[in-house]
Amino acid sequence: MTPDIPRRMETIREFKAGGGKVAAVLPIYYPRELLRAFNMLPVEVWGPPGVDTSLGSAHIQPYICSIVRNALSFILSGGVDVADVILVPHACDSLQGLGSILLDFVQPRQSVLTLYLPRGERACDLQFLAEEIKSLYRKLSEITGVQPQEDELWQCLEGEACADEWLARLHHAPHRLNLNPADFYRLVRTREFLPAETFISLASAVLDQEIEAHEDGRVPVLLSGILPEPYTLFDTIAQAGGKVVADDLACCGRRLYPRGTRTNIFERIAERLMAAGPDAMLGRPIQQRIDHLCSLAERTHARGVIFYEVKFCEPELFDLPQLCQALHARGLRTLVLETELNRGLPAQTVTRIEAFLETLA
Repeated sequence: MTPDIPRRMETIREFKAGGGKVAAVLPIYYPRELLRAFNMLPVEVWGPPGVDTSLGSAHIQPYICSIVRNALSFILSGGVDVADVILVPHACDSLQGLGSILLDFVQPRQSVLTLYLPRGERACDLQFLAEEIKSLYRKLSEITGVQPQEDELWQCLEGEACADEWLARLHHAPHRLNLNPADFYRLVRTREFLPAETFISLASAVLDQEIEAHEDGRVPVLLSGILPEPYTLFDTIAQAGGKVVADDLACCGRRLYPRGTRTNIFERIAERLMAAGPDAMLGRPIQQRIDHLCSLAERTHARGVIFYEVKFCEPELFDLPQLCQALHARGLRTLVLETELNRGLPAQTVTRIEAFLETLA
């Protein structure tokens, strides 16, 4: 079964036709519920492939990751002209640099907003993020002339929390869904642009079609890294005799936010974001991510981990030596692959995946 997944531009046009606005959002962590309270649809920009990268290369160094390079090129080429605002969370130095470029140099027609993320889990870190979200609320109020009341904010938070629960259900049941892996990830990544209510409807329709899980003889592996593009990656893994049974991807499995318990609305939003999966971009200790990956592997019976990384992604690459060493010590084999968004899957990468899965069979 292949779900009927709405396209981004169709979703955007429909939302704007209903009187809404659009926020183009760069990766990774941001308050969806706050944007929806201002009747803005968040549409994520993960450095789309197929753009003229020379536009971005004129403004950034050659060692910046292709997510940032492609995103800047996309913005400069008019790719986000449909958006009313641009939000750049400071998840890493490259994204922080992109925010500065957009604010101080190229200056697109849209208002550019930034969001600083804490690098720790202390009480003061949560308060810092809550204040950042409150500041974002004030800036959005100035731009739109609207001031959502607290009950509106709570209503939007409830909608997003419900959608996150459905996203978690999908992630916990990939082997029981009648979907090939590429279609599964196309489905879960609609959370990047669909309104919460539309995503819930789509996810519930797919989960209604759950089938009995069965063993197919393929080697179970975990997929970690930033984002799984191109989707031919999954065909390559399948043809080599493997299957992805769970992920620790920044665009997917790390963003299974809980409902939270705080009674202050801004603290609740911050609490939900800070409860994301272990991530260096939130300053989480490497040991948390080691334990998380081992727990995923134990639950899914995965035999290895494929780290599928965007080239020059420093927060990810800094942790990989220790991650791989610790996982090997716990009996999990690892494979590290680096990719660029404008390239297909190189033959060398295909060969390495095949060889890795042979060692796990």
